[in-house]
Amino acid sequence: MPALEVADIFRRHGEAFRQAQAGHLGRTERRVMGAIEACRTAALGGHVERCAECGLIRIAYNSCRNRHCPKCQGPARAAWLVERQAELLPVPYFHVVFTVPAAVAEIAFQNKARVYAILFKAASETLRKIAADPRHLGAEIGFIAVLHSWGQNLQHHPHIHCLVPGGGLSLDGTRWVSCRPGFFLAVRVLSRLFRRLFLEHLQASFEAGDLAFFGGLAALAGKIACSRRLAELRRVEWVVYAKRPFAGPEAVLAYLGRYTHRVAISNTRLIALADGRVSFRWRDYRHHNKSKVMTLAADEFIRRFLLHALPDGFHRIRHYGFLANSHRADKLALCRKLLVTPAPPAPPPIDYRERYRQLTGRSLDICPCCGGRMQSLGRMAADDPTRRKWCDSS
Repeated sequence: MPALEVADIFRRHGEAFRQAQAGHLGRTERRVMGAIEACRTAALGGHVERCAECGLIRIAYNSCRNRHCPKCQGPARAAWLVERQAELLPVPYFHVVFTVPAAVAEIAFQNKARVYAILFKAASETLRKIAADPRHLGAEIGFIAVLHSWGQNLQHHPHIHCLVPGGGLSLDGTRWVSCRPGFFLAVRVLSRLFRRLFLEHLQASFEAGDLAFFGGLAALAGKIACSRRLAELRRVEWVVYAKRPFAGPEAVLAYLGRYTHRVAISNTRLIALADGRVSFRWRDYRHHNKSKVMTLAADEFIRRFLLHALPDGFHRIRHYGFLANSHRADKLALCRKLLVTPAPPAPPPIDYRERYRQLTGRSLDICPCCGGRMQSLGRMAADDPTRRKWCDSS
């Protein structure tokens, strides 16, 4: 277990932050803070076990299950990966990333639900439209898209990671169309179309009155100012890049495990909390991916962490094309038929206690003191039932 956790920072400095930001802290951010502070404490209750040999009593407190909590992503990630493993195809996979300029990120922060949805829509339309064009691939592709809203320094940096098989179904559904070896789609073509589609959707949302502007962006509420900003963004180069294909299905799963259920910062990156300041590791991608240490005031660290709280009910992992939820099973069966590959066996149910043993080398069923058998004595009620409601948000 890490010596320092995000929860420790919130418990020590969260109340002062709430008081200082009383007029600016939203319901979602308060719920995230309450969830992380209560996670695996008596506030949420738990269950009690006793060793049958030496009588050791062990209390295991419940997790908050909030998707922003650094400690609660393991089980969700494990279950999700088992499902995705059954959907992998024997083809190369590519990693394509869509990002937006800083001026768009500012608008996105004040309109998270709407602009993040536009980001997904523009990225998915771009990939599918270019892939369907016979001049590029001429196929229906499928892919998984994951929203990240942070950079390594915890600043707001929204972007979409896409995991895409290197090929797709022919438009008449009679054959598998493979991409060129080591090359998926031209990123310059992708970036130009992505920019156009995103700005078209953003302008439509503005004209429909779906966007709000305040603070430093208040002037954009006027039609002339907004049109000027959109014109400026049309002249800026937007970044879309594709990484080299993965080495195989195992590498694909390793990638998925790292990217899908991440939060803004993991506990393992935290170094110290002293004198009201937080130190953590980060990688400076602008300087050859160099590892550095950043130190922030605790309130600034909390502010940056909460920049990435998602709106309630917003789905940050989405599936498109032949991997869309509505027809995934049928389309994957057709893909396997055309690729002449058998369907994988049904995934076994996940035993989380066994999963813990595999990850840590320790068994939850064995007493850490004498090696005897741990027996359940039942559940322990939550100390604060109101927090149970806060922490069920996902």
